[in-house]
Amino acid sequence: MSTLSSAAGRPAQPGSSGGLIRWIEAGAHALLAFLERRAAIKTLRALDDRALRDIGISRCQIEAAVGGALNPAMGKFP
Repeated sequence: MSTLSSAAGRPAQPGSSGGLIRWIEAGAHALLAFLERRAAIKTLRALDDRALRDIGISRCQIEAAVGGALNPAMGKFP
């Protein structure tokens, strides 16, 4: 029986630059997620109270809804 290592599917990163690349990648991902949340908040704030009520949130719940506090599955971006 053979065993598989989690490193088997990853290409080798020479030296410590791999850590730097992962750090930059994580930072870029966090920045993009932040910008997407801010855009969603801006879009929801542009709606009137009736439209917000139709989707099940009030104006004071917009940031919590986008962040996933009301429904944790909704706060996750693909």
